[in-house]
Amino acid sequence: MSDHKFTTHTFHLNNGCAIPAIGLGTWQSKENATREAVKYALQNGYRHVDTALNYGNEQEVGEGIRASGVPREQIWVTSKLDNHWHHRVREGLEKSLENLGLEYIDLFLIHFPCSTDPEDRSKHLPDWNFVDTWREMQKLLDTGKVRTIGVSNFQMSHLETLLNDPSCKVVPAVNQIELHPHNPSPKLLEYCKSKGIHCTAYSCLGGNTASPINAHTDLIDDPTVLKISKAKAKAPAQILVMWGLQRGTSMIPKSVTPDRISSNFLMDGWCLSNGDILALDGIQTRAKVVGDAWMPIRVFLGDDI
Repeated sequence: MSDHKFTTHTFHLNNGCAIPAIGLGTWQSKENATREAVKYALQNGYRHVDTALNYGNEQEVGEGIRASGVPREQIWVTSKLDNHWHHRVREGLEKSLENLGLEYIDLFLIHFPCSTDPEDRSKHLPDWNFVDTWREMQKLLDTGKVRTIGVSNFQMSHLETLLNDPSCKVVPAVNQIELHPHNPSPKLLEYCKSKGIHCTAYSCLGGNTASPINAHTDLIDDPTVLKISKAKAKAPAQILVMWGLQRGTSMIPKSVTPDRISSNFLMDGWCLSNGDILALDGIQTRAKVVGDAWMPIRVFLGDDI
């Protein structure tokens, strides 16, 4: 493992495509900073950029991609269908493509298993759910504008409902979920693996902004993380990224700071020992960065951690 080059490593998906092991997350990146962050990341080795219509920064992501000079075909771009676009899947895709200035998206995800009424976002659509949304997502594969489809924030119960529905002809290639030592979700990971669904870890470094959807999760200062960080002479964020990589999940750490973007990508030539992994797995604190209080229905049921 110590000789593994995670900077060029990919994880193979159930449709034959390969997703880069490390990507740049852009959720809550500051306005006018995303463009330069994407440009810098791509010019310094990254080949995966994650965004979403909900983030409001797809345009800057696209600008950063073009400014980087890296050929489009070498870059894996992930975006997501927002909740209030569930019954307008094709239009949602076209909106993201327009924002990004791209002809296709490598991975298009249902952002949450919540079909919100666009006329009243405090309500769930009465005659539509994520199974209906997935039926329409499957049709996108025939357009040439999406290479891979998947889901995000789906729990085991959501996946069971989806996979057991007769309309589900395509197993999601990816489930992008919150994963870190304070929210390790081993049951959900194992379930996805058994179904051939790859997991990407978001908020893998935790979060520290208090808002309805972003709580403080003090991962960088966790004593176990700091102890391993000191022993390895690696930044705490690097320890967290490596933990996820060695669990078999692709990682999308977020930063707009050049030094941190570079540091989060320096994963070659070292690894965590079995003891390190066990210590991180043994952290008892449980906390999530992303909640569901802002949505009309609960989506995090607490049974997958």
